[in-house]
Amino acid sequence: MNFESLLSDRLAPALEAVAGHPVDPAVRASPHADFQSGAPLALARELGRAPQEIAAEVATRADLAGLAEITVSGPGFLNLTIGDDLLAESLRLTGADQRLGVPATAAPERIVIDYSGPNVAKEMHVGHLRSTIIGDALARTLEWLGHDVVRVNHLGDWGTPFGMLVEHLVDLGGAADHSIRDLTAFYQDARVKFDTDDDFRTRARLRVVALQSGDPLSRDLWQRLVAQSERYFLDVYQRLGVTLGPDDFAGESRYQDDLPVLVAELLAQGLLTDSDGALCAFPDGFTGRDGDALPLIVRKADGGFGYAATDLAAIRHRVGTLGADRLLYVVGAPQRTHFEMVFAVARKAGWLPGGVTAEHLGFGSILGADGKMLKTRAGDTIKLAELLDEAVARATAPAIGIGAIKYADLSGDRRGDYVFDWDRMLASTGNTGPYLQYAYARIRSLFRKAGTGPGPVTVTEPAERALALTLLGFEPALRAAAGQAEPHRLAGYLHDLAVAFSVFYERCPVLRAADDVRASRLGLAELTARTLHTGMFLLGIETLEEI
Repeated sequence: MNFESLLSDRLAPALEAVAGHPVDPAVRASPHADFQSGAPLALARELGRAPQEIAAEVATRADLAGLAEITVSGPGFLNLTIGDDLLAESLRLTGADQRLGVPATAAPERIVIDYSGPNVAKEMHVGHLRSTIIGDALARTLEWLGHDVVRVNHLGDWGTPFGMLVEHLVDLGGAADHSIRDLTAFYQDARVKFDTDDDFRTRARLRVVALQSGDPLSRDLWQRLVAQSERYFLDVYQRLGVTLGPDDFAGESRYQDDLPVLVAELLAQGLLTDSDGALCAFPDGFTGRDGDALPLIVRKADGGFGYAATDLAAIRHRVGTLGADRLLYVVGAPQRTHFEMVFAVARKAGWLPGGVTAEHLGFGSILGADGKMLKTRAGDTIKLAELLDEAVARATAPAIGIGAIKYADLSGDRRGDYVFDWDRMLASTGNTGPYLQYAYARIRSLFRKAGTGPGPVTVTEPAERALALTLLGFEPALRAAAGQAEPHRLAGYLHDLAVAFSVFYERCPVLRAADDVRASRLGLAELTARTLHTGMFLLGIETLEEI
C-alpha cells in the first residue's frame, strides 16, 4: 500500500480548499511521525497567514478517516500517523501478493534501451562498466513493472578501423582464430601501420571499400572478428550477471544499407546543408563557442557516414520498425549535446513523432583515489575482465565481489562521478552491496534456526513499526527509480530496509519470543527477505542463502 500516495490524495482537497488552488501535499516519510507534510509552510507567505494556522485548518478539513491521525507540529508541519490495524492489514496484503503489492503498469510501453555498446575487436574496459550496469538495472526494473523492454547493444563494428584490422589480418595470414587479447594487439599494430605506412594506409582504405561493397574475403574476415568479439562480450556479461544476450547485438553495420535512403529523405525535406562538401544538419538552438550554428555531420566530405547518420538510422528503425514508445540511451554525459542534436533532427524529419520520447541518460566517470579517471598505475585503461578478476579475488565469494562493484555504481546518482575504492565497496557494513547480501543471508539463517514458519503480523514495538513502514515503501521507491531512470533510488531504499531490519533484529528478539510474537516477527523477517531479494534482483545483484 502506497501510503505517500494515499495521504497525498486525501490531503490535496483540504489544501486546495484553504489555498484556493491545487497544492502539492509533499508528503514524505519523517523521523517525527510516520509521514509529514510541509505544505502549510510553503503557503504562509502567499496567503499572508501563520503556517500553524494554515496547518490547523487543513487538519480540520482533511478526511483521513480509517487511514491516519493528523496533528500539527513545530512551525506548521502536518504529522501523519498510520493506524496499527491498517499497518498490519497492509503488511498482510503485501505478503499475500507475489508482487509485494506492486501491480504491473496499466499502460505498458515498448521501451528500447541502448546500453553497453563496446567496440568489436577490442577488450571491454572500465569505461564500459557504468553503461552496462545502469542500463541493465533499468531494463530489469522496467520489464518487471510490465513494460515491453527491448535491449539493444549498439556495437561499434563498422567503418575505417575495420578496413585497417581486416587488412592487417590479411597481412598476417588471414582467417586464423585469435583471442580477444590478440585482436586488441592487432588493432594497435594496425593503427601504427595506418599512421606510418602509406602503402598500408592505401590498402586499408581500399579494404573499407571492399568490405562495404560485399567482397567475400573481406566480409568473411570481418564476420569472424564480429563473432569472436561477441563471444567474448557474452562471457563478460555472464560474469557480470547482466541480461544482455546474443539477440541483443545491433551493430552500426545493421544500418549501413539504410544510410543513403536516410540522406535522401533529409535532403528532400531540406534538412541538410552542404558545408565544405559535407552534408550537415543545423538543428535550432545549438551553437558553438563562437556563437555559430553547430553542425551535425550526417555525411562526411569523403562520402562516408559518421555516428550521427547511424544514430539517426537507429531511431528511424526503432520507432518505425520496432514500434518503440520510449527510447533510452545509457551513454556517458559527454555525449549529451550529440544526442540532443540527433533527437532534434529526428523530430524534424518525422522519425521521432510527438507520442514517442527519447532520453539520453548520461552518467559520470569512475575516478581513482587521486580524483582522476580510473587507470592502472602505468596510466593504461583498466580492462573490465581484470577488474572482475580482482573483485572475485578480494571477496569471500564471486557474487559478493561482483555485487560490490555493481552496488557501488548504482547507489549514487548516475549523473555524478564516483571514486572506486575497493575497501569501501567490499565492506560488510555501511551503504554497500555486501551489507545487503549479509542482511539477506542473516534472515535465511534465522529461518534455518527457527524450524517453524511465519505467521500473521502484528505491530506493537517501535522497531517493528519502523520496519513495517519501510517495507511498505517499496512501491514508491521502485516507481521513482523507474520513472526517473534513477536506480540509486531503489538502491537507497534497499539499504534503508536492511538498516531497519538490523535495528528490528537487535531490539525485538525473534526466536526467544512467545509463540504468537515469534510467528509475527518471523512474518516481518520473511517479507523483508522477499523484498530484499526482489529489489536486489532488479539491480542485478545476486542474493546468497548463507555467507
